[in-house]
Amino acid sequence: MKRRFQENNWRSNPTFKSLVKALCACTSEEQMANFLRDIGTLAELKAWSERLDVAKRLSIGQSYREIAKETGASTTTVSRVAWFIENGEKGYTSIVGPFQPLTTTYGHHHTLHSAPRVRSKQRQ
Repeated sequence: MKRRFQENNWRSNPTFKSLVKALCACTSEEQMANFLRDIGTLAELKAWSERLDVAKRLSIGQSYREIAKETGASTTTVSRVAWFIENGEKGYTSIVGPFQPLTTTYGHHHTLHSAPRVRSKQRQ
C-alpha cells in the first residue's frame, strides 16, 4: 500500500527524501535543468517557474492583480503562493527574501503591505 503525502508525513516519506537528495546532488545549473526536465513535464516545469516568479513579485510588493496580469498566473495561484510564503515552510522566503513594504498603492484591495493576507488557513 502506498503512503500518501500528508502534512504529517511528507517530509519523512522515503521517496521524497530521495528526491531532495537528488536535487542537492546537482552540481551545476545545467545538471539541475536536465534533471528537472527528466522528472517533470513541461506543464510542471512551467507551473514551478511561474510560482517562483510570483513569489519574487510578491516579495517586492506587487499587487495580486498586477502579478496575475503580467505573468498570466491566476489570482488563485498568486493567493496560494502568498499563503505559503506566510504560512508554509519558509522555502520561498529563503530563496526570494521577505516581503518588502509597498511605497505606492495599486488599488483598494489585493495589495501586499508587509505580508500576504489570505483568508483560508488550510493548505491547498
